[in-house]
Amino acid sequence: MSAAPIARAGFYHFCMLIDFWTFAFLCVSAFFAGVMNSVAGGGTLLTFPALTALLTPALANATSTVALLPGSFAGALGYRKELWECRRFVGRMIVPSIAGGFLGAWLVGKNEDTFATLVPWLILTAAVLFVVQAPLSKWVKQRAAAEGAHPDHHEPNGVTQTLVIGFQFLVAVYGGYFGAGIGILMLSALGFMGVGDIHRMNAVKTFLAASINAASVVVFVRDGLVNWECAGVMAVAAIFGGYTGARVARRLPARYVRYSVIVIGFGLSAYYFVKKFV
Repeated sequence: MSAAPIARAGFYHFCMLIDFWTFAFLCVSAFFAGVMNSVAGGGTLLTFPALTALLTPALANATSTVALLPGSFAGALGYRKELWECRRFVGRMIVPSIAGGFLGAWLVGKNEDTFATLVPWLILTAAVLFVVQAPLSKWVKQRAAAEGAHPDHHEPNGVTQTLVIGFQFLVAVYGGYFGAGIGILMLSALGFMGVGDIHRMNAVKTFLAASINAASVVVFVRDGLVNWECAGVMAVAAIFGGYTGARVARRLPARYVRYSVIVIGFGLSAYYFVKKFV
């Protein structure tokens, strides 16, 4: 089914254009994406492939970003105390995050064919990032414990700040372009900056990721790349999934969900490689 008729349809016509099982598949993928994002990250690896069954890769990417955005801001709101404690650092990182998010999203709309060609590589990159997530998280926690709990006790020099700001800009460009795995990339930089304990680093990471996604959504909306019918129903499902994931996270070891993300990521990458090049 082509994306154009769906994009022009209202919600009623949208429901008529797709069958019940397709509608259910979109909602289930968004629900579990919300669960994944709460527990281990990687929700894009579920919503993006689901949407490519109906939309072009560029439209699927933009719609997926919009669908998962409310959950991102909800997560950031939950960290408001830690964010306030790290406000100076967040203030330095917000501009490169928004600028990079704008640029990455603009590149998607600039050449949709290139984005479609890069899809297998982007998914493979995300899967590899999740492979290194566990050792990286362990290192980040150890460094945070060594640095101490106060977020401002370690003030990096100008060169280090410049490098981290530049790195954050590149992460934001990738985040605006595709997005899966940006939290892992940011944690690696935050570990060097002495932001504080793991809760403060997660707070900064969550807020900056939401800012990157928000910037990219502005561009996607301007360029007409969002299918609002799909985004609307999936956003509701993702919010419920995020709430459920937060409760599950207290009982289920995150490594099990992370392993699932890795398997899904490599499987999808192989599928898209075969589909594109064989």
